[in-house]
Amino acid sequence: MPFNLDKFVTSPSVEELDSLKKSEIVKVAKHYGIEFQPLMRKDEIKRYVLEYLVDESILPSTVLETAITVPTDNTFELKRLELEMNKEIRLKEMEREREREEKAREHEFRLKQLELGEDNVEKFFNHFEKLGEQLKWPRDKWSILIESNFTGKAQEVYSALSIEDSMDYDKVKKAILQAYELVPEAYRQKFRKYRKTDTQTYVEFAYQKERHFDRWCASKKVSTFDTLRQLMLVEEFKRCVNDDIKTHLEENKADNLKEVANLADQYALTHKFGKVGQTQNKGQFSRPNKKYGNSCGTTSNSGSQG
Repeated sequence: MPFNLDKFVTSPSVEELDSLKKSEIVKVAKHYGIEFQPLMRKDEIKRYVLEYLVDESILPSTVLETAITVPTDNTFELKRLELEMNKEIRLKEMEREREREEKAREHEFRLKQLELGEDNVEKFFNHFEKLGEQLKWPRDKWSILIESNFTGKAQEVYSALSIEDSMDYDKVKKAILQAYELVPEAYRQKFRKYRKTDTQTYVEFAYQKERHFDRWCASKKVSTFDTLRQLMLVEEFKRCVNDDIKTHLEENKADNLKEVANLADQYALTHKFGKVGQTQNKGQFSRPNKKYGNSCGTTSNSGSQG
């Protein structure tokens, strides 16, 4: 007698299910929307059908106690293990995704706490770098992370950089520090010109004076007694020369006293020869210009006339 699916669905029973062929049980499973693997054994699919009918209260739960135990073969067991592994992998991935989202929210929150202003540029970068180290941000992403905090002058400087330079945190930092004039000469002037205010105690004044000195030294990469010695000697030398020579020395960025002195002599000699050339046709040498004299209180010796 041919299998009648509608008749089975109308009045299902364990006995009739037992009498069905695999192809017929497959039809029953598909009718009820039961998922199964095509390579499953007949008894495995039948077990699925019975469990479905019990879950839907179509058959009593006792039928499962007397049903044939599904023999386990490698295919079924491997599939079960695969499903369990996939589930575990999905759970772990979801956990990692939550951690990434939490970390991203933390990064965003911490970054918003940083404020870049005229008076705290250096402090801003120091704070950001400590934050980057603490939260283990990849250094090659620092320039992207910090860009959202730029406003005003800093934003203009960042926008003017090439794409390549804007991706380099150190170049971004250097460009912005220069824009705010946080360069050695600016630090030197802050140290030299800083004066105590009426609202400060002498301890507070000394502390700020020391900070300006340390920043000046750090910007000049002073790390030994000899580099500190050269720094002070060069600065004192510049203080004692004429303004145009001082400007020439600063443009050449010499940090060694001997080099600075040679540059000063070359500059003075070049400009003296310029004066000489104007009177040579008269058979005379002009007197060296006294404006190149020592501004610490002495003047250069005058030259003899030819």
